[in-house]
Amino acid sequence: MKAALLGVCLALAADAGAPPVFVPVQHFTLAWEHSIEKVRWEEDYEVIEQRGKPILKAGEARIQGSAAGMEPPPDAVRQGGWYRYQPDSWPHTPLRLTRSEYTPDYEWCVDGACQPLSALLSTDGDITLLSACQRQP
Repeated sequence: MKAALLGVCLALAADAGAPPVFVPVQHFTLAWEHSIEKVRWEEDYEVIEQRGKPILKAGEARIQGSAAGMEPPPDAVRQGGWYRYQPDSWPHTPLRLTRSEYTPDYEWCVDGACQPLSALLSTDGDITLLSACQRQP
């Protein structure tokens, strides 16, 4: 029997009946720009298997500046124009990504290539849920 394929599932919170979109990926970065402060934020994630279940593990996070409500944590190191740090804990899942028609969409980055999250799942202008998942072959 083949092992399940790890990845992420994307779903619109308001459309609970629709099947999620499966994206076969184990390492990715979510990036966005603060709507008011115009400061870029990036978070790395990894999908791993733990006790037979896929989970989302937080990797490095980066903030390209400091602004009101976006102060980097005390252990962040300024390097190459970014405040870099390792989050203390794994994220609560699913991640709840607020996607508004008034701000640029999240960027979905894999192996250094980025595209708008809307290339994977269109937005309804509300919440998109992102969680680790697996697809059976």
